[in-house]
Amino acid sequence: MTSWIKIPENSDFPLENIPFGIAKTGETISPATRIGDTVIFLSVLADFGFFDELPIEDLSIFYQPVLNEIAALNKLQRLSLRERLCNLFSDICDELKENPEACSSALVDINDVEMLLPVHIGDYTDFYSSIEHATNVGVMFRDPSNALLPNWRHLPVGYHGRSSSIVVSGTNIHRPKGQTRPDDNLPPVFGPSKQVDFELEMGFITSAKTDLGDSILAEEAEDHIFGMLLFNDLSARDMQRWEYVPLGPFLSKSFGSIVSPWIVTLEALESFRVEGPKQEPAVLPYLQTSGKRNFDISLELSLKPQNGEENIICKSNFRHMYWNMAQQLAHQTVAGCNVNPGDLYASGTISGPTHNSYGSMLELAWKGTRPIHLNDGTQRTFVLDNDTLIIRGFAKKDGLRVGFGECVTKILPAK
Repeated sequence: MTSWIKIPENSDFPLENIPFGIAKTGETISPATRIGDTVIFLSVLADFGFFDELPIEDLSIFYQPVLNEIAALNKLQRLSLRERLCNLFSDICDELKENPEACSSALVDINDVEMLLPVHIGDYTDFYSSIEHATNVGVMFRDPSNALLPNWRHLPVGYHGRSSSIVVSGTNIHRPKGQTRPDDNLPPVFGPSKQVDFELEMGFITSAKTDLGDSILAEEAEDHIFGMLLFNDLSARDMQRWEYVPLGPFLSKSFGSIVSPWIVTLEALESFRVEGPKQEPAVLPYLQTSGKRNFDISLELSLKPQNGEENIICKSNFRHMYWNMAQQLAHQTVAGCNVNPGDLYASGTISGPTHNSYGSMLELAWKGTRPIHLNDGTQRTFVLDNDTLIIRGFAKKDGLRVGFGECVTKILPAK
């Protein structure tokens, strides 16, 4: 597909993508999409009547400061919106192209907008769905011969996280303070964490609204997913190690997590479906899915020291996920938990089978025993103050590239 809007070579945002985000320019905050380096304000397109023929009765959704109401559209409505946008930007359609007034108001260069948090996140669940990551952690901290806990191959392990501290790419995060116990023979101490870590993850945003007591079948779960984004779940490993028994992480994972600003729909990723790892033993019926439920999405994380250059320290792929998104959502709801449009579900750290594909510093530096060497001659076992972390992700096949942009944050000193 080709567009009349200029698209740079190797752009994450071809006409086949049509992601959704919230953009701000001046006093205007609006749902938007992106073609190449051009952001298109959907509120302006609605002003000029370009959405009047869609099967969407309430066009006020295109004027909201978050995408929750657009996410809540049913699948037919979401597909009709996507098809309409693809058509408007296609070089075979002059309807928008030959309306200079609409174009001058709707089309803005990416450098002239500020991207905001795309949805109001009412609830957030973080899963633990990479078998390589779970195995590595089990080897490091438990019995290497029994690295996975007995439940791990039977259900998607997850926990409810803190949604208020999830922020959009470009937001900097202060190093957390809390209790740690560096010496098991001495009492705990209080102070800034010395082991701040990243977690290379992806997340999905729900479109569903279900009632308390209802559940979503795994086979139908993708109909209730609006799209995906990049996710960096920052962790304080020294705080986590001291606090996690018996109820799991708390302060160590609530001081800041970062999402990329553009939500990429499953329709845009359809060409990149792949089989997931074989699940043994066979899962229970409510978790069974058919067809290709994983996606071949290349991921990388770069660390940029203050006044230094980027160092790619991790390259992984979303296809490694043992538990897929449909299974995660089915498990989340099987007990009767209700979900809402805009809820966020994170994959957990995405680690691959090789050392350079491990998705956290904890694994890459193996508990601090194998320092990572950077281009400026320094080393890292964990993230230092003023280090910038950059996650990128894209899918590519047969000349088509669909990407997510960047998920960026800098670790600032503790307040």
